[in-house]
Amino acid sequence: MKTTLSLGAMVSLALMAGASSLASAEAAAQGVDVAVASSDGIRSFNAEDVPTFDIAEDGTVDWPTFSGYRRYQSECHVCHGPDGMGSSYAPALKDSVMRIDYYTFLETIANGKQEVGAAKTLVMPAFGTNANVMCYVDDIWTYLRARGTGALDRGRPAKRADKSPEYAEVEKTCME
Repeated sequence: MKTTLSLGAMVSLALMAGASSLASAEAAAQGVDVAVASSDGIRSFNAEDVPTFDIAEDGTVDWPTFSGYRRYQSECHVCHGPDGMGSSYAPALKDSVMRIDYYTFLETIANGKQEVGAAKTLVMPAFGTNANVMCYVDDIWTYLRARGTGALDRGRPAKRADKSPEYAEVEKTCME
């Protein structure tokens, strides 16, 4: 039996259990797994081994998600608008990542996308050779998923975890 929670019920749950619980409830209602199942010491993964965000009950954002915020604002917001909200030029990525899977996201970022029709033309350039995007694509994914589930509000996250030495080493290797 499938149970659907009303928005009021989800808000009540969030007030009792914290905002990240609301995000998890909303994501589960959408059939999206954002729960942390494992970590490799650099980033968190869901049960399907797809990168996911980890936001503590006090609102502290994990480093990869914070990095995703920074990279999104420097590389993606020009077309897709601030905070993944979309623009008249390109769709809201915070919504798109809730409808597509991780692998479709990676393919679109790396290879671009073009849809040409009588009513509209959409062109997403390929970023596969742009290290400023590809080295951080998992971070951008987790940031947008956190935005899409409502776990993260608009703007710069108020609290963030520090960058781990392991993350710094992977970042350095990728950027070389």
